[in-house]
Amino acid sequence: MLVVIANDLPPAVRGRMKLWFVEPKPNVFVSGVKDAVADEVVDYLFSNCPLGSGLIIFQKISKPPGYKIRTLGFTEKALCLMTGLQLVKEKEALFFDNKEVEDA
Repeated sequence: MLVVIANDLPPAVRGRMKLWFVEPKPNVFVSGVKDAVADEVVDYLFSNCPLGSGLIIFQKISKPPGYKIRTLGFTEKALCLMTGLQLVKEKEALFFDNKEVEDA
């Protein structure tokens, strides 16, 4: 399985992604491709996407924890490493007077 979250993809890459992936939300791609094909897709993305694409790629692997996270460029989500486990950190939200304010 492969999940790709992008800030912005070049049109040619986006069109090619639609061959292998379902796009449930703009710039979120999900596919159940085999491991060998997933490696080829990841290589394609890294060689054809500029840093401005801001990719986060979640790839299923057979070793614990069962996934690998790779990034390219600046992403809207932050990656952190906790006791050897790769995690994605969401933006923290602060609440004041029942209104949500994003903490940048």
